[in-house]
Amino acid sequence: MIAHVSLGTNNLDKALEFYDSVLGCIGVKRIIDIPNIGAAYGRMNPEFWVQLPCDGQPAGIANGVHFAYHVESIEQVHAFYLAAIEAGATDEGKPGPRSEYSEAYYGCFVRDLDGHKIEAMFWDKSKAPE
Repeated sequence: MIAHVSLGTNNLDKALEFYDSVLGCIGVKRIIDIPNIGAAYGRMNPEFWVQLPCDGQPAGIANGVHFAYHVESIEQVHAFYLAAIEAGATDEGKPGPRSEYSEAYYGCFVRDLDGHKIEAMFWDKSKAPE
């Protein structure tokens, strides 16, 4: 349904360094690199863009919006969280079960260098409602 999402940044070099590290630990790589504009990340195709705003204005964050990355294991949730914190993210919810969503849901939340809220989540099919 969704082809890709984009986040604006106010410091492209630092944002790309951050996302190279954080997304790299969950098997996501930089697929497209457009110098001085932005880059796209994905597993097989461009799914997530980080870029300077097209209108030349400062990038902002949206209240109530966050981006979640589906990972393959609880261990990847922890790896994502640690890589993000080490790269300068701020904690918004340490790795753990999120039973308020479902017994199958395990995730973590951080804010990237620009303040965007991002998440890694694992869906344990063995605990999912039928």
